[in-house]
Amino acid sequence: MASASNGFEAKLRDVGNRLLHPPSSADKLLPLLEKAESYLAKVEQQPCMSTKIALSPLMEALVTDQILKHGNCVVKVSAVACISEITRITAPDAPYNDNQMTEIFQLTVASFENLSDTTSPCYSKAILILKSVATYRWCLVMLDLECDQIIIDMFQLFLNVIRSDHPEEVFSAMETIMTLVMDESEYVLVELVSPILATVRKDNKAIIIFCMILFSSFLTS
Repeated sequence: MASASNGFEAKLRDVGNRLLHPPSSADKLLPLLEKAESYLAKVEQQPCMSTKIALSPLMEALVTDQILKHGNCVVKVSAVACISEITRITAPDAPYNDNQMTEIFQLTVASFENLSDTTSPCYSKAILILKSVATYRWCLVMLDLECDQIIIDMFQLFLNVIRSDHPEEVFSAMETIMTLVMDESEYVLVELVSPILATVRKDNKAIIIFCMILFSSFLTS
């Protein structure tokens, strides 16, 4: 067992070290990020110290400009998917400092644009990221960091991309996130949500139903 664990930790270190000096080509970078995400998915929450040490290069690499500010949108979404796994591993503690988390939240919300197109190569990753934000309540960290504009953008995106043919898990995660934010902040509820809901297209039944479910959940909470 120890040998298997050491072998896995060596793989974590290796992919992290390779991403610290990433190839500029998206074609070469994406397989590394896919490998990193698959490894991270196997790491349990609050791992042992040796695993934490093995994770260090990867955690550092994922927030470098070469990756987070890469020109390829698929690279950015893949990086956010990896970071979502890291936030799961470190929960309830944030894995990065406040400035880094704010930048991560901006990219996280931007990744939700891919929910509008089920044929997008980033669609499945966007769902995983959305579920992570809901499950580990990272929307509340957005409130703590006073990321009001990011929250506005997130709510607006939800209302713009939601479709009647989305799976239930998408509706549920969005509802959870929006309800959590409204439960925790009257300021966000009154000053931010109302103007957003005022822009809802009346002919979109999916949005109308979604809003009814959302406010029903909020009023009964």
